[in-house]
Amino acid sequence: MSQTTRMSASEAFVETLVAHNVKHIFGIVGSAYMDALDLFEPAGIRFISVCHEQGAAHMADGYARVSGKHGVCVGQNGPGITNFVTAIAAAYWAHSPVVAITPEAGTGSRGHGGFQETDQIPIFSKITKYQADIRRFDRIAELTGRAFDYAMLERGPVQINIPRDQFYGEFDARIPQPVNLERSAGGEESLTKAAQLLAKAKFPVILSGGGVVMSGGVNETKELAELLSAPVVNTYLHNDSFPADHKLWCGPIGYQGSKAAMNIIKQADVILCLGTRLGPFGTLPQYDMSYWPEKAQIIQIDANPRTIGLVREVSVGISGDAKLAAKNITEKLKTMGTLTCKATEEARMKELQAQKTAWENELNEISMKDDTPMAPRRALRELEKAMPKNAMVSTDIGNICSVSNSYLRFNNPNSFFAAMSFGNCGYAFPAAIGAQVAAPDRPAVCYVGDGAWGMSFMETYTCVRENIPVTSVVFNNGQWGAEKRNQIDFYANRFTGTNLKNPSFSEVAKAMGADGIKVEHYDQIGDALQKATSSDKHTVVEIMVNQELGEPFRRDALKLPKRLLSKYQDYTVTK
Repeated sequence: MSQTTRMSASEAFVETLVAHNVKHIFGIVGSAYMDALDLFEPAGIRFISVCHEQGAAHMADGYARVSGKHGVCVGQNGPGITNFVTAIAAAYWAHSPVVAITPEAGTGSRGHGGFQETDQIPIFSKITKYQADIRRFDRIAELTGRAFDYAMLERGPVQINIPRDQFYGEFDARIPQPVNLERSAGGEESLTKAAQLLAKAKFPVILSGGGVVMSGGVNETKELAELLSAPVVNTYLHNDSFPADHKLWCGPIGYQGSKAAMNIIKQADVILCLGTRLGPFGTLPQYDMSYWPEKAQIIQIDANPRTIGLVREVSVGISGDAKLAAKNITEKLKTMGTLTCKATEEARMKELQAQKTAWENELNEISMKDDTPMAPRRALRELEKAMPKNAMVSTDIGNICSVSNSYLRFNNPNSFFAAMSFGNCGYAFPAAIGAQVAAPDRPAVCYVGDGAWGMSFMETYTCVRENIPVTSVVFNNGQWGAEKRNQIDFYANRFTGTNLKNPSFSEVAKAMGADGIKVEHYDQIGDALQKATSSDKHTVVEIMVNQELGEPFRRDALKLPKRLLSKYQDYTVTK
């Protein structure tokens, strides 16, 4: 056991951060934690000053997803902390180990309604894995350490709530060391059942999820897929969970995903859902295709036992680490002799190649328009062709960014980051900043629509001040496209609140101290992206696109309106 040392509460707090290898903290300076802030630099911690606290938490999220380490954010008590909420909720649904340090108003006047006071614990209670509420300064190291441990062990954001007066005081502190628990593949009986099901499968398919990336299990998934000659489908918005250059790769399911992946998984008799909670939005019908095979036997493996069988009925459920489970099942299959799927391998591979070729031909056909302004799909195709091989890409929510799901292909894990099922605007740019800080040797690129850009472009100042060379690709089509599609389909082209009048984003970037490139034709995209990603400055690539829209984003969530009052009846849509 480590020895105790006399130190201040701020020193104990910062020493605990050091014990957990914290190198970067994103936030905005505040008096509530300034005593600890003063110690960051001598402790080897870089404080990255941002423009808005939501951006800080998204940066911490992006940092965590790339590095596999904690992402840490901090702000001033009250309004600074409430600005974290949206980003912490996004991190919760992305399973990111973000640590939100939330200084609070002092304990001496708690409940008086003083300056910048609010009860900060209930606000985060449903979107964190653990909340450390520090009411005694001599427990600051203990509870801070516990929060860091739980963020990683339970894979999600945590809150460390510290009243501002609790940074002061002296005590004999013992700095806790990180808890590293050995993970397991899951229950032995269940793993055996899973192997037996796969051994008898005629058309096995692997659905590779975010848990594969988080566990570092892509190679183990490849080995299992190759043993079975099983096509591999990416779960929604986890396009980096299996390499796109592998012959067994099919692409992602979910909104604007790969038709090849959907047509392949539709034929499966056994699906190994590896490292996925099978979120409901990721398996909804797409392209007017209900592709989920209701009669297939489902093996679901996820680290969180609460997700097993939650959305889809399963034949075998395993609570375990995706990497270890894949390795365990592979070893079991190797001892089982002849696998049934070997007899059907040739036909399955022909079907896989036929589906991939058909989808690629279709995607080429719908992506080759030579319009001016250019069609969004042409822009996305050109970006795909020019993207550096080791790039990290984050995408915002919105129509064009969502359509990019068809075009974003990765050969390496920890390369693709989206707002996931929380679906909030303003995510992509700050997430890319965090990713760039975590991996400065890799290009970080974000895709953002013009509406979402308005929520986050102020972080350009952060990139300029901190010398963070992110590339921001901004699609300028003068509309909130996803919602406009709903107005087209359900409300007779009555566009309320969806048309935008934009400035030149590339010129605004230049005025803020960054670089800006305006692109008006598809043959300019490759050079613009190459110039931006090789620059040592933040660059905004503004792509002028037309107002063509993709498939409806939430056809399942709307109905044709029914108007009963006479003054509204002219607005009724009938189809």
